[in-house]
Amino acid sequence: MLTPEHFNFVFRQPQRASTPEITLLGRRNELEHPRIGLTVAKKNVKRAHERNRIKRLAREYFRLHQHELPDMDFVLLVRKGVSELSNREITEALGKLWRRHSRLAHAS
Repeated sequence: MLTPEHFNFVFRQPQRASTPEITLLGRRNELEHPRIGLTVAKKNVKRAHERNRIKRLAREYFRLHQHELPDMDFVLLVRKGVSELSNREITEALGKLWRRHSRLAHAS
């Protein structure tokens, strides 16, 4: 997702899934594929290389699993403390959040 309108679409009526460090918002879209938007604020993750690491991990997980995900727009939000997590912990948290969204989408 690239434009503010795409992000605002998700922020208006999101389905939420959270861990203490990561929140994943999702909303059904009219497209036939999922999309992702990332917000990794400098306020929460001070160093650029840490912000880039988190975004890289999220994009890679999304790329590998997008065919299993429902047709939704997702926005990833991070909180303080996410930079202390290892790559494996971040990947496991993302998997847990996206599985929850898949269950919610199939239930509705």
